[in-house]
Amino acid sequence: MIADEEDHRDLRDALRALCAEFPAEYHRKHGAAETYPEEFITALTEAGWLAAMIPEEYGGSGLGLTEASIIMEEINRSGGNAGHCHGQMYNMGTLLRHGSEAQKKEFLPKIASGELRLQSMGVTEPTTGTDTTKLKTTAVKKGDRYVVNGQKVWISRIQHSDLMILLARTTPLADVQRKSQGLSIFLVDLKEAIGNGLSVTPIRNMVGHETNELFFDDLEIPAESLIGEEGRGFKYILDGLNAERTLIAAECIGDGYWFVDKMVAYANERTVFERPIGQNQGVQFPIARAYVDIEAANLMRFKAARKFDAHADCGVEANMAKLLAADASWKAANVCLQTFGGFGFAEEYDVERKFRETRLYQVAPISTNFILSYVAEHVLGLPRSF
Repeated sequence: MIADEEDHRDLRDALRALCAEFPAEYHRKHGAAETYPEEFITALTEAGWLAAMIPEEYGGSGLGLTEASIIMEEINRSGGNAGHCHGQMYNMGTLLRHGSEAQKKEFLPKIASGELRLQSMGVTEPTTGTDTTKLKTTAVKKGDRYVVNGQKVWISRIQHSDLMILLARTTPLADVQRKSQGLSIFLVDLKEAIGNGLSVTPIRNMVGHETNELFFDDLEIPAESLIGEEGRGFKYILDGLNAERTLIAAECIGDGYWFVDKMVAYANERTVFERPIGQNQGVQFPIARAYVDIEAANLMRFKAARKFDAHADCGVEANMAKLLAADASWKAANVCLQTFGGFGFAEEYDVERKFRETRLYQVAPISTNFILSYVAEHVLGLPRSF
């Protein structure tokens, strides 16, 4: 079934009502000050939206990635930035599908209630980037502990999370048959770790998005921090990455609709040469094309989410959804800025803020070129390029 605007109407209406309590001025203030919208995230948590994917038996709503993606979409469509909280959604994939029953009973109810936040995932490293199987952070088992050493970069929301999903190598690369083997996933208690072997250095960046560099120096974590089987972490993390890319696609779609709504209203109101500028086809056509591209990306988003919820392989669809949506939102952002002209650069219109926010997704969490390489190799059967 193809989802459309009328699907999940009650869900959308409830989210829009909550988001309306935090108008553009609220997000503009936090964007300018580069502060975390704590009140907004708390309201989303208390309303149960960030526990959407947690099963009801653990205090959540028992919804799927489809509904989670709509939540992220509506946050961005309202003028907010789901990047402040989307980690809790996509990190659920790893814990829910591969965590032990004891881990789920201990952590999921507290995450659902807001007592704990699981907003961070430590994968990327400064020397390996997207070449995940070559990461250098190690976790060596010593008795009932793992000792972690290494470095991570671009790890977001550390200051606003209690737990972090960590990917580290537990078997040296030289000792495995396939480079994807020997990687393991851990659930790290950040409050225990920071200052006791984990140090955090914030990175100032263009989008005003809180992100950090992490340094592990003989950090000891309990053996029960391991999620699933040792050495199978690369396979486990893919569930989180596919969810992440689908949710990012939804956020970009939300941005895209925000830009379209913004420029349609402006083009109807702004009068130059005694006529609304939206009467000119030179203004109309780029706006219409932006809308068409967003609608097309939206279909791939729902296809990816539907396959994820069915526990089917959705890597291709998740990557393509992210590519299409990121491109559509970025094109819409440029058309919006052009439509507003000089006023688009003024903070009070919010265009420049959203312009900067949506530009991130041409690069993160995976660049568009890597997605094209993935499709070329795994779908089209072209030779591996790297």
